[in-house]
Amino acid sequence: MTSKNNAAELIDVPKLTAWLDDNIPELGDGPLKTEMIHGGFSNVIFSLNRGGETLVLRRPPAVPPPGSEKGVLREARVLSALDKTDVPHPRCYGSCEDPGVIGAPFYVMQKVPGWSGKVVNQKMIHQAPFDRMPYEYGIPFAVVDALVKLANVDYKAVGLEGFGKPDNYLGRQVDRWASQLASYKDKYGYAGRELPGYRLAEEWLRANIPPATPPAIIHCDLGTSNMLFADNPPARLNALIDWELSTIGDPLIDIAAFCSGMRDERTPHIIPQSIHDSEHWPTRQVLARYYAAGTGRSIEHLDYYVVLSRFKAGCIMEYKVAQAAAGVLSKEVGEFFTGIVSECFEGAADLIRLIS
Repeated sequence: MTSKNNAAELIDVPKLTAWLDDNIPELGDGPLKTEMIHGGFSNVIFSLNRGGETLVLRRPPAVPPPGSEKGVLREARVLSALDKTDVPHPRCYGSCEDPGVIGAPFYVMQKVPGWSGKVVNQKMIHQAPFDRMPYEYGIPFAVVDALVKLANVDYKAVGLEGFGKPDNYLGRQVDRWASQLASYKDKYGYAGRELPGYRLAEEWLRANIPPATPPAIIHCDLGTSNMLFADNPPARLNALIDWELSTIGDPLIDIAAFCSGMRDERTPHIIPQSIHDSEHWPTRQVLARYYAAGTGRSIEHLDYYVVLSRFKAGCIMEYKVAQAAAGVLSKEVGEFFTGIVSECFEGAADLIRLIS
């Protein structure tokens, strides 16, 4: 994490002021005031103010993780493209590839009002009154409204041709995430552990790839912590944020990932283990049908996408377990993600058994 004590090292105010003068006149021309909003492992966020509207600057940390500098510029590109659409997102005012300005690439975006989900004691907590019925029931529908708009964007028309590799997207997924899981041995000296459900999910996914669907923009990191909601009911999504993993691919990946921790109407009495408390949310199938009605896309193979989303999440999040084993993260963080990853693979296996 980046502390506020060394935040000044990440912003060169005179150089940034000169760049803003040339590129973002909307911010004004007064003295530049900056304040760190969030200092994370993958991105650092600052507020910018010159006497008028406050904007937000996003850049990698002082010691960037692999790919973060490229990721920042990808975020800027997709946000700029979305400015031409009705997808709720922060407006991108401009981006800079030159590390000579503040030491790393960055972009400046709109400061969108609203609340986000926050993880407390391993559960996602929502701001009142959206932490109780009847208001919490509307949250997932508001999210799916945004996913419908995203799936309906013509990505080529908004300038995102070449942003991803949509050909054979599903066919590449298992190899992609299995390889990432295997890479933790070299990266962290991690010997690995037994992962019940992993092998069944891997083999089933390889054997049951559904027909390709028309590609679209996908966010790839959905959760209410990566969203900004309006403060007052009814539930309305002001913006999807954190687009660093976005690409062009099969958009059913997004809806399945968001719905994977929700109740299944075939077993409605079972409340899945999930960071989101879905007890008072609609079932997975209700939301998928709502998505299908808005996009015209078939959800015949929804179960495949749910299994894939769990497999992918498990492969990715095991890096936290590996980092904890290497002493990079705390033992407590490692224990938390040990349980989350196990639930991903075991949940995937349980769903395969249910439908087989």
